[in-house]
Amino acid sequence: MDLEFQDVRAEVKGIMCTGRLKFTEQNIVFKNVKTGKVEQLTSSDIEFVNWQKLVGTCGIRIFLKNGNLHRYTGFNESDQDKIAKYFKNTYRLDMLEKELAIKGWNWGSTKFNGSILSFDIGNLTAFEIPLNNVSQCTTGKNEVTLEFHQNDETPVSLCEMRFHIPSAELAGDQDPVDAFHDQVMKQASVISISGDAIAIFREMQCLTPRGRYDIKVFQTFFQLHGKTFDYKIPMTTVLRLFILPHKDGRQIFFVVSLDPPIKQGQTRYHYLVLLFNMEEETSIELPFTDEEIETKYAGKLTKELSGPTYEVLAQVMKAIVNRKITTPASFKGHSGTSAIGCSYKAAAGYVYPLERGFIYIHKPPIHIRFEEISSVNFARGGGSTRSFDFEIELKNGVIHTFSSIEKEEYGSLYDFINAKKLRVKNTGKSVMELDKPAYTGDDYGDSDNEAEPDAYLARVKREGQERDEDDDDDSDESTDEDFNPEGQESDVAEEFDSNPSTTESESGNEEGGEKKDKKEKKKKDKKPKSAKTISEKPRKSKKAKKPDDGRPKRAATAYMIWFNEARDEIKSDNPGISFVEIAKKGGELWKKMSTSEKSKYEEKAAKSKEEYMKAMKEFKESGGGAESSKDSKKSPKKPSSQKKVSTPVKSGSFISKEFIESDDDSSLSESDEKSNNKTKSKKKSSDDSSDDKKSPVKSKKTKDESSKSKRKKESSDGSSEEEKSKSMKKRKSDSEDDDVDESSGSASDDSDSD
Repeated sequence: MDLEFQDVRAEVKGIMCTGRLKFTEQNIVFKNVKTGKVEQLTSSDIEFVNWQKLVGTCGIRIFLKNGNLHRYTGFNESDQDKIAKYFKNTYRLDMLEKELAIKGWNWGSTKFNGSILSFDIGNLTAFEIPLNNVSQCTTGKNEVTLEFHQNDETPVSLCEMRFHIPSAELAGDQDPVDAFHDQVMKQASVISISGDAIAIFREMQCLTPRGRYDIKVFQTFFQLHGKTFDYKIPMTTVLRLFILPHKDGRQIFFVVSLDPPIKQGQTRYHYLVLLFNMEEETSIELPFTDEEIETKYAGKLTKELSGPTYEVLAQVMKAIVNRKITTPASFKGHSGTSAIGCSYKAAAGYVYPLERGFIYIHKPPIHIRFEEISSVNFARGGGSTRSFDFEIELKNGVIHTFSSIEKEEYGSLYDFINAKKLRVKNTGKSVMELDKPAYTGDDYGDSDNEAEPDAYLARVKREGQERDEDDDDDSDESTDEDFNPEGQESDVAEEFDSNPSTTESESGNEEGGEKKDKKEKKKKDKKPKSAKTISEKPRKSKKAKKPDDGRPKRAATAYMIWFNEARDEIKSDNPGISFVEIAKKGGELWKKMSTSEKSKYEEKAAKSKEEYMKAMKEFKESGGGAESSKDSKKSPKKPSSQKKVSTPVKSGSFISKEFIESDDDSSLSESDEKSNNKTKSKKKSSDDSSDDKKSPVKSKKTKDESSKSKRKKESSDGSSEEEKSKSMKKRKSDSEDDDVDESSGSASDDSDSD
């Protein structure tokens, strides 16, 4: 019976990788959850196994016959007996407990056991160093420095360690420092170009990282040598190999997956993407004897290799890395190839359905395994009926969207997904239905409670009704006393108007004056907004009138009911808080409250609202609220004894000030007007000091009269006889209007004489 554990962590170059550990009769298998990399340990290669107590957890230590050490953590103390029993019955091995030194000393003795450097304090081990993680070893006088390979995925990593080795008189011929260095270098993974390369491929086109590189394959690493950059990539970092045919049928991709990735500045490359022409061929001769090929590579290579360049490179990499080469599955698209043309974000590329996942080439390369996929979705293309989008949602919540896929690819892709038993969100959609909007259940969220009332909609409606009631209450208020829309108005033509149509003047006629046509008055019954009537009374400041006629008080909202109750508590919890901060704090607390907590106050608010509506209805039925409006209608403004004249607003013209005229003013002669104006100006200047409380309209009157007399003088001097005759005919036709205006003119004369 197999034994399996979830959430077990294994140390890989300074980082603890989570995965699943499985014990079988033949081997021990660890699968990395993040990368999907599988590591197998054959049961016959295990030399011994130990149980260790670590900080907050427990672990097992498996030492192999070739000198390699594998450590796994994440076990409970209760798992010790179960694992020990399994090793005893299946592998015939006793799992002994290995104690660690906890003294904290930094001096002790070192022991080399295979690829493990053990630092012991007394008889107990303080720590162990896998020498295959050492990238360089340097020596000093009495010091040895170890440098380690860096993993870019780790937030904190160990860079180097220094060992001080004291000199010994009985050391013999060999220096202890040199002896320590030699032991480390035997097992260290030092990347140094020593010896000849196994194979060299010149000027290979590389898409990621972009450029042309010479690929030199060595025993433990391979090198990318370009004009600007040079990369040395250990063979142990190669995760997967892919061969993917291009859609045009003439080129082919060779992809190398790396973990950890290589770095160029701050850019990380998890994939190497090489592009080859299928017609390009090469031949190489490996520097191995037939015996070495048989022993090291088990017949996977031959001394001479020839054929297409991509096949030769893939064959060499497969034998040295000992990884399988992944090719597309049996999927064939509309074009007859395994590639599906699409776009990812802003770049165009190809998606390849594989036997156990999908891979996208090439900016950026993405490999998605089936076990990472939560669901897939076919979505309608944005604005196009000839394409669709393919969405892949991962279990960690990330969504990859491949857009602009041709409509003809839908059938084969959908059949492939069904064959792999992947979960499809919009199951049952055919390729013809892609023209219609793909509405799914996720677009509407949870719609199980549609029959329940919408609280938000009800609140919006309630607030709208309150606003309408406020508008009705505002309409009951009295209008502004200074505004008299029914008063008589006339527009005065400016002195620079070329065709004055609103006024008529003629000097020497006592009963004549400026008249306004009734027809034009009907057309201009609405004053322009910019023409304002200035009242003789000083303007009063507008203040909102509070209802003092027994009007019921408006109902409070749920928030205000809660806030009135919680105000004292907020003050006590926050001593010295200001009034504004109390309201701000109350708003924050109200937002954090749940719906169930708010429901109590919402019920109180609804009840208060009903009582307010009932009281308001009774108030209106009893006649309340209508008296003020009736009083304002019954007491209209008394018409002013003086005639108010305003100037019409014309675009680009000067807006004249308001003036007051009488019939006597219009009937004065030019000489009388001059003397009258002089007398009035002198009288005004003498009365300014003594009569400060006079109405401001009188001062305006003298100015307006002087400007009027000036206009009349210019009119009388520059007008022709023909214009005067036309004016006389006009006055005869309006004789009826003159009779009416005489009464008002006499009233204005009385006011002027006063």
